[in-house]
Amino acid sequence: MDVHEDIPRLFGTSGIRGKVGEEITLELVMNIGLAISTQLGGKGKVVVGYDSRTSNQMMEKALSAGIIQGGCNVLTLGLAPTPLVGYATNKLQADAGVMITASHNPPQDNGIKVWDSKGMAYKREDEQVIEKIVHEKSFSNASWKEIGRTEDVSSITTSYINDLLAFVDIKPGLKVVVDCANGAASYLSPLVLRKAGCKVLTLNCQPDGFFPGRMPEPSEPNLQELMKIVKATKADLGIAHDGDADRMVAVDDNGQMAEFDALLALISSEIGGCVVTTVDASSCIDLTMKKLGEKVIRTKVGDVYVAEAIEKYKASFGGEPSGTWIHPEFCMCPDGILSALRVIELVQKKGSLSSLLENITSYPTLRGKVNCHKSQKDQIMDGVEKKLPHLFENVEEKISIDGIRIALKDGSWVLIRPSGTEANIRVTLGSKTDEEAQKIMEKCQELIESML
Repeated sequence: MDVHEDIPRLFGTSGIRGKVGEEITLELVMNIGLAISTQLGGKGKVVVGYDSRTSNQMMEKALSAGIIQGGCNVLTLGLAPTPLVGYATNKLQADAGVMITASHNPPQDNGIKVWDSKGMAYKREDEQVIEKIVHEKSFSNASWKEIGRTEDVSSITTSYINDLLAFVDIKPGLKVVVDCANGAASYLSPLVLRKAGCKVLTLNCQPDGFFPGRMPEPSEPNLQELMKIVKATKADLGIAHDGDADRMVAVDDNGQMAEFDALLALISSEIGGCVVTTVDASSCIDLTMKKLGEKVIRTKVGDVYVAEAIEKYKASFGGEPSGTWIHPEFCMCPDGILSALRVIELVQKKGSLSSLLENITSYPTLRGKVNCHKSQKDQIMDGVEKKLPHLFENVEEKISIDGIRIALKDGSWVLIRPSGTEANIRVTLGSKTDEEAQKIMEKCQELIESML
């Protein structure tokens, strides 16, 4: 099927997302379900799960109606974290999986992410096929004799739990505080950690689409309560998930949030071998893996690109600084619950998280953004690509696979790229001192603002 560039894009860096009733309408959701069935030839099975958002069941019914209308069967998980959808798709030998979620976006948003038969996020070419079918309305409708049906497969959760516990070696004893953001893992993540032998204290572990405890993004401002509770209860560590639990963020034994890039470098060094990360990850993963004589592959931002590179280079592990990690020996879907187990396993074997992180060479990292309408992004990025390398002396490396990333000879680096999910241009950078990092940030933001 030929795909034309003039077809409107629905998928961002991590699925389709937007405000319910505006960008995300029931008609669109049903059409996507019908397009998935059409892509699969009107035959096959599609696993469907959803997070805790208020629009979840409404969207599930519309999506399922489209899938069934196209002739495919729907295997329903109900409320489930994203990693369970990916796992179930692969384990049940389904043809595709769909997670209804807007991940870490605010409560008024929802979205759709599609997984292939291996439990790996749809590649861009697969997304383009869906976009083309929806745009042209070239749906294949099944006859009344061939429409699909639904089947409840939520019992696969038991298999998922057992396989998770068999994948790690954790002995009873650690005290862990788990904050699930009132999201999809609110029941499952604490249960898995208890079965692993941890003494678990829960925070925001009642599914609620209004996210009353905190917003679903596991950022430092949103995790202040978790950090205080970890310290007050003298827990060994804290674990935080986003709305659909494909992400995991850790809080150390001192009640401090583990720096994203340092934690990624730490777990990469523990797993070893060739690892994959994105262009927005700092240089600390390169420094850490270089000491071990191991290779780091960089790719575009987005777990689908990480997964593709893991496949291509047969990497042992891949992850984004956000806490979205893929463990290929288990499943090609990002799994925040398994990520939590692997951090707990590491702490139990080698000591406190705070002491382990002290051994990771890490420079101050800043993340900023400049508001920018979607229509301006391409023009601004053209200007940034031409001008950014000339803002600094001693440019050592330039990478243009996703935005533009430059590395300087003193170890500093900066990445400017358009957000795939929001109306802004993102600036991510690192340098040896906070003062120098702030100077670089100001230069970059001024450059972008000058072109608005």
